[in-house]
Amino acid sequence: MTDHPAVPSGKPTSYSRVTLSRIMTAVDVNLYGTVHGGVLMKFVDDVAGASAARHSGGTAVTASIDEIVFSEPVRVGELVHAHAQVNWTGNTSMEVGVRVVAERWDSAEDEPVRVATAYLVFVGVDVGGAPRAVRPVLPESPDDERRFREAEIRRAHRLARRRAIQAHRAA
Repeated sequence: MTDHPAVPSGKPTSYSRVTLSRIMTAVDVNLYGTVHGGVLMKFVDDVAGASAARHSGGTAVTASIDEIVFSEPVRVGELVHAHAQVNWTGNTSMEVGVRVVAERWDSAEDEPVRVATAYLVFVGVDVGGAPRAVRPVLPESPDDERRFREAEIRRAHRLARRRAIQAHRAA
């Protein structure tokens, strides 16, 4: 008999969905008058962390940012929304997908514009900081199933890259 704690029961994808919103101000901009990528990166990490913690039922820490793509600039006065959800879970890790959209202040009636997307990996940790089991995510829709499968592809690429780098260093 093992002494491992039982894996918690799964939760649907919708359980992990979190949205954070904020208006960008003058302290957020760079010399070009657009919001610093680092400001958006922190915003992405914040919303992803909230999603991972909600899904895992406790503390979760950022292990890596797999990808972040800035597709449109963000300017002062724009209302920015970051939407996150857990796409995939392993034993102790989770991939969280984030979509960032902006409501342009000068065209508030238009649909929000996608300004960034990101994929982050989080690890559930216990009070001592050791990895802990996280509950499985249960995809609910065809889009959730697609995100789950694509997350598995990104994970396979991360692991293959790590093995290739380790093999190169050992040579």
